[in-house]
Amino acid sequence: MNVDLTNRPTDAGRPSLQQLLFGPNISLNGRISEESTLPFFLERLVAVRASGEDIIVELNTAGGDADAACRIALEIRLFIRHSGRQAYCVGKTVVYSAGVTIFAAFPNSCRFLTEDAVLLVHERRLEKSLELRGPIKSCIQIVSEQLHMLATAERQELEGFRELTEGSTLGTDELYELATRNGYIPAAQALELGLIAEVLT
Repeated sequence: MNVDLTNRPTDAGRPSLQQLLFGPNISLNGRISEESTLPFFLERLVAVRASGEDIIVELNTAGGDADAACRIALEIRLFIRHSGRQAYCVGKTVVYSAGVTIFAAFPNSCRFLTEDAVLLVHERRLEKSLELRGPIKSCIQIVSEQLHMLATAERQELEGFRELTEGSTLGTDELYELATRNGYIPAAQALELGLIAEVLT
């Protein structure tokens, strides 16, 4: 059966279903990286700003660089705050790890998932070897710096969890507990919890 997507009702001012599903002006597909994804996003963002349009992001990622995701999330928040326009995100198929950081930057009324989509929320992972060699005071300094780095990463992670759960029925502590067990949240459950505005079909 053929369905005219342009006639599907939407909230006032919200992009049509046709635009959300098939007309993104920024498409992020694949792993999030500082070398490729971030420059691509910033370049596309310049074009969107010049166009006078709202941001419509298509997001499909198995995760990647957490710091690059944080920078993209910041730019989305700044766009909303200073442009007078809105930003929408449609998560398709997989929105994992660093992808959730980006997804959370959008207001929950502007977040959407396709019916097959799954969110994966987990604690930020670190792979780092620490070699201590030399005077004790120098070694203490090295350890102290690493502890500060971990504390900063934890604060960023918790802020992202608060952002994702804002306006939902899921508490930040509940999400954090879910994250410690690698929490997979399918689209239907995300809608039930109020993490998204709608499941798009």
